[in-house]
Amino acid sequence: MNAALRLSASSLRSHKRRFAGTFFAVLLGVAFLAGTLVMGDTLRAGFDTMFGNATKGTDAVVRSADTITTLGESQGVRAPVDTDLVNSIERTPGVAAAAPDIQGAGQLIGSDGKPIGGQGPPTLAGNWIDDPKLNAYRLAEGRAPSKSGEVVVNRGAAEKGDLKIGDTTVLRTPDPVQVTIVGLATFGGEDGMAQVTFTGMTQADAEKYLTAKPGEAASIRVRAGPGVGQDELVSDLTPVLPKGVEAISGQESAQENTDMISSQFLTVFTTLLLVFSGIALLVATFSIHNTFAIVVAQRTRENALLRALGASRRQVTVSTLAEASVVAVTASAAGLLGGIGIAAGLQALFPAIGFPFPEGDLVISALSMVLPLGVGVVVCLGSALLPAARAGRTAPLAALRETAVDGSGASRGRAAVGGGLAALAVGVTLTGVLLTPSLWLAGLGAVLALAAFVVLGPVASSTAVRVLGAPLDKLRGVTGGLARRNALRSPKRTAATAGALMIGVAVVSLFTVFGASLKATMDQTVSRSFAGDIAVSTPSFGAGGSGLSPGLAPAIAGQPTVEHAVGLGKGVAEVNGKGRALTVTDPVTLGKVFDLGDVHGSLNDLGPDGIAITRTEADKQHLVTGDTARLAFTDGQKADFTVRAVYGRSELAGDYVITRAAWAPHRTQDSDTLVAVSFKDGVSTAEGKAAVEKVAERYGNPEVQTRDEYAQSSAGGIDMMLTLVYALLALAVLIALLGIANTLTLAIHERTRELGLLRAVGQTRAQLRAMVRWESVLVAAFGTAGGLALGAFLGWVLVEASDGASDSDFAFAIPPLRLVVVALVGLAAGALAGLRPARRAARLDVLRAIATE
Repeated sequence: MNAALRLSASSLRSHKRRFAGTFFAVLLGVAFLAGTLVMGDTLRAGFDTMFGNATKGTDAVVRSADTITTLGESQGVRAPVDTDLVNSIERTPGVAAAAPDIQGAGQLIGSDGKPIGGQGPPTLAGNWIDDPKLNAYRLAEGRAPSKSGEVVVNRGAAEKGDLKIGDTTVLRTPDPVQVTIVGLATFGGEDGMAQVTFTGMTQADAEKYLTAKPGEAASIRVRAGPGVGQDELVSDLTPVLPKGVEAISGQESAQENTDMISSQFLTVFTTLLLVFSGIALLVATFSIHNTFAIVVAQRTRENALLRALGASRRQVTVSTLAEASVVAVTASAAGLLGGIGIAAGLQALFPAIGFPFPEGDLVISALSMVLPLGVGVVVCLGSALLPAARAGRTAPLAALRETAVDGSGASRGRAAVGGGLAALAVGVTLTGVLLTPSLWLAGLGAVLALAAFVVLGPVASSTAVRVLGAPLDKLRGVTGGLARRNALRSPKRTAATAGALMIGVAVVSLFTVFGASLKATMDQTVSRSFAGDIAVSTPSFGAGGSGLSPGLAPAIAGQPTVEHAVGLGKGVAEVNGKGRALTVTDPVTLGKVFDLGDVHGSLNDLGPDGIAITRTEADKQHLVTGDTARLAFTDGQKADFTVRAVYGRSELAGDYVITRAAWAPHRTQDSDTLVAVSFKDGVSTAEGKAAVEKVAERYGNPEVQTRDEYAQSSAGGIDMMLTLVYALLALAVLIALLGIANTLTLAIHERTRELGLLRAVGQTRAQLRAMVRWESVLVAAFGTAGGLALGAFLGWVLVEASDGASDSDFAFAIPPLRLVVVALVGLAAGALAGLRPARRAARLDVLRAIATE
């Protein structure tokens, strides 16, 4: 055994370049994984500290006990509490101070006239709490608001909007309010909490603009007297609180805020990064396996001689695995350092792009170090296991052979297994997307399809390379023909080399197709459901923005160019015991601007006690027109509503519709999310839009769009998602490039004598470089073509599975231009990967190369 290890060490010292690609593939994958874990731990610790600092003076929070949570929402909606409770709370023994905390949506307008924030993180407004220990924000500059119209804003929002103390601007609440900035604040020592914006008003202004009526607050913050603990304070408060109101400790409240950030952002963000780390490591697995397979193949005679001299199979296998272990441990250790560097770089980069990374040192936990190290070692050793076993099976007589024939591509067994996997993948996928819609079955089919592509790769590579390389004979002559024949030499090696790139391209293609399909779905939804000409809307994703004033739609409807204008507001209630989102609107006008499909019953007489429901929800709730549905609102009130209409389509109108009169007694801060406008006959789009924009200016100047522009902006988040996906997948493509370059480098080493003979019979250095580069391009072309086909198939699976699992109709779309760009990038990647091996091949000394055995 010691002899085998000494042999491994000698081999590593002598052939360090053989494992360079493997080393960097493991390093990059581990670095990405470690960086993600360290960054996630640092962000969580930073937000824990931030919320702890911001709320350390609050010992208890009094709030409504019940919440209503709708589908797809992690945070429930609570009813407000009565501010008169402050007096009874302050009289409770152990209480030092109490203050109402009024919260709502409020979006500041920057000096350039554009809204600040709103594309994701919330834009908050509330009352400025004078007690600095109860206020989560700290006054950093200026003073607190003392009269109506004065506000304090968080310093990060002021800097982003180019605002300063003394400036006058507009705050959308959603009705526009003229405000003057008199102070700048920080949150937990930071200029803001991520990209969340905050505007602090006087209590009277907050009650006027952010609540349905004076005397209501989101919660009441309580500070304990000397010597009173938080749990003791909560126990003292509980008996004096009315039914439906609860007290929780300040520590529990801070933890809930941290959990909210974690569930809404950190968990999603780090999970996304971990998924791409997994993709990068999967791509690295192909590159590592291919490297060791080639090295073992090149050592056939060497291993056979060892066997002939008495080495056992186990010793040869252990020797190969020992080399893999050294590469795995050193590369993974280097990857850990790289991961810490990545996290430190992101900590410096995030503030530059507008996302303040909480201050503090990097948090490096044991799990963040042990897990990536273990994954790197397992991936490297697992990838080398089969080649090592193959090395141990080398027969001593192989030392007498000059060459070995690779017939792996023509294996009937491989073709049979691959064909069976492909048939099973198609069957499971079709079952999961067409017969019994199931995301799990569709996912299993996708995994089986990937496995089928990998198994069938060597079988298909010969035909694919012949077809793809056919033009080279005419375009590049003998050089092109040699490149094609070199790529055909070892079908298994070609397939394994291309496999890494295939996975990267497949994932890129998958997201490209899915993104295009989401856009097509949005276009289809707007075209089918929206019969208006103009849309006035708020941000299409995230919690940001303040909404639209409920007075905007009536003001637009009064214009001589406008036929109909209807606003869509939002509400929540439990319908027969289940939390549901409500659309608050004028049902009569709604039916004239939106296509609701077949309507049974009448939308004209919903009144204050009627409700309209989609056919899908009516079937789920077993309701028909004339039936009664029990609605429970956040304020604790319950009422019976009569189902007066059942309509077919819900995409833009929502599943449950009630009138504004029905919602008014239960509303908090009232706002619309969309105003749809249709023009009178003969009014041009340009003329009508100009008239609507003049009205919109008086209501905070929200964006006015045509129907096509509205559809495009609604899908705007998809392009942002794709940009992030492409950036993250660049690592997987880079690892695939390293795999191609490493394979070519090893191939050149094994063809040294052949290359010398080609040079001796007249091939120039330029022709030799071109031959190697075109071989690299052919391998990349095979991987790219396979990745495009697999990605398009998986994109279709994802779209169809989403369609089956959702009430909405998804549209499948292939974006040809984007996929052509992906294909060109794949080919360019192949050309780039072949540059260094081509230069090395061209620098070979002819006489020494010919003399090489």
